[in-house]
Amino acid sequence: MPSSANPSDYVSDVDLSTAASCQLDHLPELNHRHMDSSGSTNSELIAALQHGALNPAEMHLLTAETQSAGRGQHGRSWQSPHGNVYLSLYHPVHRPISGLLSLIIGVELAKMPVIQTLNEQLQAHGLTPIGVKWANDLGFYESTHDVQKQSTATASEPNQQTLPFHKLAGILIEPVIKSGQLIGVVMGIGLNVQAAPKLTTQTCEGMSYQAISLQDICERLAPKVQPITLPNLRVLYEQMSKALIAAMTRFEHLALEAPTGHGYYLARFLQQFDAMDALAGLRLQVTQDYNNKEQVVTGQACGIDTQGCLQLRQDNGKISALFTGRIDVIHQV
Repeated sequence: MPSSANPSDYVSDVDLSTAASCQLDHLPELNHRHMDSSGSTNSELIAALQHGALNPAEMHLLTAETQSAGRGQHGRSWQSPHGNVYLSLYHPVHRPISGLLSLIIGVELAKMPVIQTLNEQLQAHGLTPIGVKWANDLGFYESTHDVQKQSTATASEPNQQTLPFHKLAGILIEPVIKSGQLIGVVMGIGLNVQAAPKLTTQTCEGMSYQAISLQDICERLAPKVQPITLPNLRVLYEQMSKALIAAMTRFEHLALEAPTGHGYYLARFLQQFDAMDALAGLRLQVTQDYNNKEQVVTGQACGIDTQGCLQLRQDNGKISALFTGRIDVIHQV
């Protein structure tokens, strides 16, 4: 996904045979360009727009075989081995972006045919499906009886441990500002398809997660189902681009009905999110930073509110709405 780049880097030469096989010529409105290697697809796309190399009134799609300086949330690194999807889509916008957008994108990505196919098989065999983890990820937590021997760092509460999140994809949304004005948004997606980075204590950067790929999930299912053939990257670019465009359309519908209060589109979205919520009903430890001091709250996840905030039911029964924070799922040992 998403290092700074000169506009000229955006139009640099790539492996033509690779580019030709991945180019989405049947979706000309996306102005797709595929690169053999990018520093960061988000950063290159933003730089090209800000320096006038691309028309900000049109959509632009940038994909890459690999990245040398991929980025995730809060400046964290995103490891980018070959065989995966690194995709950024620019979309013009005329209204502020809210915290709901990343969740809407997550829901639309989870509705992609390849994810739906895998989830049908996972659920049919009693395995945890791929879901949307607040606020920017796709993946799953395995049920606690499957991971008694795999628990990671000890949580702050006595006799509890942290469950790792199996991260399949990350979402990075960045506004594009030109001459002091918001002109659009770049939506970056990193999806592990064939390769899941082997994370160490250092590369995890304090997060309780493990990387997993679509191929890994297929291998988990292999003893139980007929072999599953994954789509090639070109097909995945198409499915993901359509999901992002659908997400923007949905976000705009929500924005239009916002002045009227709780409307049809919001109610429908919240219902779909609840069905895909990777945190639903789990006991959480949320670490927040207030004035450079950590504050930890615990409780049970109970969905999101109408602004996209995580709702946490604390032990005293109070429900808190959390706008940001590091999530750890904990269980008794």
